[in-house]
Amino acid sequence: MRTLRDLEACPRPPEGTAVTIGAYDGVHRGHRTVIGRVRQLASARGLSTAVVTFDRHPASVVRPESAPALLTDLDQKLELLEETGVDYALVIHFDEARSQESAEDFVREVLVGCLNAKVIVVGSDFHFGHRRRGNVALLQEMGAALGFEVIGLDLVDADGRPAPDADQVSSTSIRNALVAGDLATANERLGRPYEVRGVVEHGDHWGRTVGFPTANVAVPSDILLPADGIYAVWYERPDGQVLAAAASLGRRPTRYDDQPYRLLEVHLLDWDGDLYGERAIVRFVTRLRREEKFDSTDALVEQMHRDCADARTALSSF
Repeated sequence: MRTLRDLEACPRPPEGTAVTIGAYDGVHRGHRTVIGRVRQLASARGLSTAVVTFDRHPASVVRPESAPALLTDLDQKLELLEETGVDYALVIHFDEARSQESAEDFVREVLVGCLNAKVIVVGSDFHFGHRRRGNVALLQEMGAALGFEVIGLDLVDADGRPAPDADQVSSTSIRNALVAGDLATANERLGRPYEVRGVVEHGDHWGRTVGFPTANVAVPSDILLPADGIYAVWYERPDGQVLAAAASLGRRPTRYDDQPYRLLEVHLLDWDGDLYGERAIVRFVTRLRREEKFDSTDALVEQMHRDCADARTALSSF
């Protein structure tokens, strides 16, 4: 996959492209259904394939007070898009000026001018451009004049079939499942374990004093964290080594009455060493239980032993 970030250096493939457009946050099963359709059309017509996405969620510029937390940062999104086999990922820098651009100008500059689009595949409820005035009908009208076809697809379930609202795979439905602690539904709709990334920072080192050293992973504030609780996770180091772990996510109520921030602490089950300063990937496989307040430190430590055993069992089947 070739990643494009500069509209001035666009390749404008002479054979033309089949294109899809969107935030593509999560690159979930629904997104991959759309991309699969793009690849099928491109193969049948001798076109290249392209995904047009943005370097930040457009809502973070247009309505920052209600912008959603992200399921993927840009690096992970591009990694996931590359796995789909598309030829191009065009990353649009989205800022205030871009938010004021008309839908018609976006089509002419980006889709036709940069990518030489011949087929555009989007969700049937797709909107774009200033005040979201662009939609499938506008694309079809412009396509008739500029030489591209438009296909609008309905939302699907986790198996790629048209679905009623409750079963539809969308970034919003995945966020809702994660916030509600329904990791199983979120992972099913993603098609993989939900993951977050961050740098390991120093904490208060309490875990080591009771035999459970932890890596405190500082996740950027714009990334969505699942519901508080105890999880079986995979921990990936920068060298690609993947280790089984149990993770605690929350405010540590047994030890603090009013900790104002959430903390992701990861205890590696079969490894010990210095992780400080390294960039970690944490993949949430199973939610073992809710976060609880225990009557004593001893009771908490006893539960931590059980949590680690449960995490080991849960991960043994993956």
